[in-house]
Amino acid sequence: MLGPLEPKSGPFKPPSGATRRTALGLILGAPLLGACAGGSISNPFSSGPDAGPAGPPQQPQAVGTGGVKVGLVLPLSASGNAGVAAQSMKNAAEMALAEFQNPNIQLLIKDDGGTPQGASQGTQQALDEGAEIILGPLFAASVPSTAALTRPRGVSVIAFSTDSSVAGRGVYLLSFLPESDVNRIIEYAAGTGKRSFAALLPDNAYGNVVEAAFKQAAGRRNGRIVAFEKYGADRAAPARTVAQALGSADALFIADDGDSVVQVADALTAAGANLKNIQLLGTGLWDNPRVFASPALQGGLYAAPDPSGFRAFSGRYRTRFGADPVRTATLAYDAVALVAALARTQGTQRFSPEVLTNPSGFAGIDGLFRFRADGTNERGLAVMKVGSGGGTPVAGSPKSFGA
Repeated sequence: MLGPLEPKSGPFKPPSGATRRTALGLILGAPLLGACAGGSISNPFSSGPDAGPAGPPQQPQAVGTGGVKVGLVLPLSASGNAGVAAQSMKNAAEMALAEFQNPNIQLLIKDDGGTPQGASQGTQQALDEGAEIILGPLFAASVPSTAALTRPRGVSVIAFSTDSSVAGRGVYLLSFLPESDVNRIIEYAAGTGKRSFAALLPDNAYGNVVEAAFKQAAGRRNGRIVAFEKYGADRAAPARTVAQALGSADALFIADDGDSVVQVADALTAAGANLKNIQLLGTGLWDNPRVFASPALQGGLYAAPDPSGFRAFSGRYRTRFGADPVRTATLAYDAVALVAALARTQGTQRFSPEVLTNPSGFAGIDGLFRFRADGTNERGLAVMKVGSGGGTPVAGSPKSFGA
């Protein structure tokens, strides 16, 4: 069972028998309020500092007066969307600190500028100031620079990158990993009797990760892959090949961002495929207005966090900051809430691998999650159905992880 840790809900009561073997729940959501607000989860492999000049480096900042020091390394002065996302994540981190009752945490906020060199400098500063754990960086290229400094000291890192290759050896990823989406949607489809799969994936880094996860997930359920194609700029030829094989498939898996998924669906339709006769499957990138507006994709299923948690979080964020949060802001919130909870209940072993990889996991804004020993994570995701008004849950998030 997950014990509740409720921010601002009266006197704190730790879970009964809170030890290193006890799961910690961070009950941070609210009742179901409708569809997800504030933007979708964008393609995780396309994020990075945008072209253009970066802003001036932001000065280090300490937030909170607790005795447990926690480094937070974000690309606050990076150009374009990267800097915007980092500022939103910083706001969310501060919000978590404010909402968690009397946390014994001091956040040491460092600006890495979106570069590996900046991540190294920020991490070194935080460690010199006594940080017991590092939250961040955001970009995969910066994570090894942080890890090179933390590993010799035995300091754990909870990074926000979606690139599984940078995880491991004390680096844990609190992010939306494509593998979780693929595993959830293929498991769900197989559980409803789908046995034969076709797939059409982008020929890029994201597509490569999804391909490996898809083939493994289908194999675990003894599924048959009757057609598999990858596409670049030309979607027509791969779409024709897949369209010809759909007669022997139970489901068609398309994993790409909103615009590209719509274009792929249009290419399939142009190639003669009747998408109404097959179950369409996708990932969390389908949580996009373009997908919901596409007639060809109606009824498609995709795996994503239950939207109710983000909706409630967004409302509180807007009240506090007068703007909408970026979709990944919940990661920073959950990271700070998690370390605050661990600092309160887990004694001197609070950020050890044994505590962080508790198999029962933790419950955050976006539902259940747990860190694996290899540094990747597993999320308890919902299965959503595409409709003209948005995504609606057809299978809720699990309340606990299986054995």
